[in-house]
Amino acid sequence: MELTTVWFALIAVLWVGYFCLEGFDFGVGMLLPVLARDDTERRVMINTIGPVWDGNEVWVLVAGGATFAAFPEWYATLFSGFYLPLLLILVGLIVRGLAFEYRHKREEAEWKQRWDLAIIVGSVLPAFLWGVAFANIVAGVPIDADKEFTGSLLTLLNPFGILGGLVTLTLFLTHGAMFVALKTDGDIRHRARDLAVRVGTVAAVLAVVFLVWTQARTGTPVTAVVFAVAALALVGGLVAARAGSEGWAFVGTFVTIALAVVGLFLALFPDVMPSSTDPAFSLTTTNAAATAYTLKVMTWVAVVFTPIVLCYQAWTYWIFRKRISVHHIPAAELAGTAAP
Repeated sequence: MELTTVWFALIAVLWVGYFCLEGFDFGVGMLLPVLARDDTERRVMINTIGPVWDGNEVWVLVAGGATFAAFPEWYATLFSGFYLPLLLILVGLIVRGLAFEYRHKREEAEWKQRWDLAIIVGSVLPAFLWGVAFANIVAGVPIDADKEFTGSLLTLLNPFGILGGLVTLTLFLTHGAMFVALKTDGDIRHRARDLAVRVGTVAAVLAVVFLVWTQARTGTPVTAVVFAVAALALVGGLVAARAGSEGWAFVGTFVTIALAVVGLFLALFPDVMPSSTDPAFSLTTTNAAATAYTLKVMTWVAVVFTPIVLCYQAWTYWIFRKRISVHHIPAAELAGTAAP
């Protein structure tokens, strides 16, 4: 197998990890005003992702870095052409991170409400715009002979792109509700599980339409199988949630997101950014790749450090595996004097 193909696959794996892990972070943030009925429950929800949200964001940083090193032409066209939506995503992530750190610094209700709003907006923007971006990448965007994007933000906000954004938005909402149900106890656990089923039903309908549309445009027999299994996993997760099995329900949404991303990358390959202007202008794993020496060095670095990072993150999830509830929130923390 050529190293260009290896790195295309590795970048796909990084995006799978990012969407599967950061997806429930976004979902929890978006559900903050929906599931929580008071500040205690809001603290419970935030604490479910408190130990892991920043580690989950490492996946997108590594994915961006790997794209820059392995496929510099892809990186240049993507980040220049998608500058505005990527900037909005970055702003959302920054504001969201600040909110997690500063929300507890003062006890005034208005102070907390403002940071809660920052968490919500900082979760909604990336959840929607990542779907818009990836839908357009797979479908193809206007790229000229100089490998430059010739469209605008409105070019990306086409029906297929908007549908992609709605799919990721609703999938992450479902994934987040499943995670809250898995990590909490008490009334909020039951509300989260019930909401996951309702939102998940909407997500399933949107996802099926989007995957069928994608399959019709750029799919292969392999992607058809992957998309079908992804849909079945989502249905299985909803059935498990209805039955009260939060663990299997979360596995269902996790597998759904993973397979959907895998299917999109399979539909994309061997292109990395198809051109809707002229197929001859498309960026591929060949004409967008770095030198063979660069790919070789990167491969050895990945072989050494990837297992270390994976083991550390798995250890983090294992340490913070237990459920939390309102009685775990100290009175001092509710007053805004305790550490997050």
